[in-house]
Amino acid sequence: MRIGATLLVVASVAGCAGGTRSFEGSRALDLVKEQLAFGPRYPGADGHAMVQAWLSEQLQRDGWETRSDSFGYREATLTNIVADRGPAPGPLIVLGAHYDTRRLADRDPVSPGLPVPGADDGASGVAVLLEIARVLGSQPPSCDLQLAFFDGEDSGGIDGWDWAVGAEHHAASLTREPLAVVVVDMVGDRELDLPIERNSTPDLAAEIWSAAQAEHLTAFRSEAGPSLLDDHSPFLRRGWRAVDIIDFDYPSWHTTADTLDKVSAGSLDQVGQALMAWLAKACLPLEG
Repeated sequence: MRIGATLLVVASVAGCAGGTRSFEGSRALDLVKEQLAFGPRYPGADGHAMVQAWLSEQLQRDGWETRSDSFGYREATLTNIVADRGPAPGPLIVLGAHYDTRRLADRDPVSPGLPVPGADDGASGVAVLLEIARVLGSQPPSCDLQLAFFDGEDSGGIDGWDWAVGAEHHAASLTREPLAVVVVDMVGDRELDLPIERNSTPDLAAEIWSAAQAEHLTAFRSEAGPSLLDDHSPFLRRGWRAVDIIDFDYPSWHTTADTLDKVSAGSLDQVGQALMAWLAKACLPLEG
């Protein structure tokens, strides 16, 4: 993502649940580890194709209808992984995260030519969404909930690439307006601090942060954070409600130090619990 533009909020998953499974930060941390085992995951790297196959496998195993949406960008082929619960009443809610990593650690003072491992910037958001997918997988859908794993977010500014390329493609492909889009990015920091990104839709952010604070999730602060361009930006440009849940105060951002030891199960758990609590209100079962 880039400082100085718009972000987006994607709704949470809590209310669509209603079963006995609960979000587990320790499981989410294991999912971060599995992604890191693939190595760099930027377009063209071996790990890029491997993580795509892994995402589809994880989602299908948990009962989600999953498709790969491939498209060309410059000389690359990018692929969004999109998962739905099948036909369901109620509004469309999109939860999104990017799975690609940055090709060059250009903020690294020692090794700017090496790729970024992407433990927090990439793997943490994916892990939260996959753990939500597991929690909700056995439950009948009570709203039209979609999980979108975006490609091509993190090569912005390198060789003329734009930011949020996969999210831009997905926003253009949606055939109806979502009730909410919630993007989860860089949410694993051990010292997690989540002010409200300035470009996020205010009423949607207020809903999510209120739900988090009602659960005593202390990382969520109702104060203004940075102004960012991230995967929520393309949805905001279409006039849709969107929020970016992000801890941008992360010293290892775009460096080779973005490694597993910087991520904690407790931080992942706070974000997952917040989304589940918010979804419980945003995605209420219909009567009858």
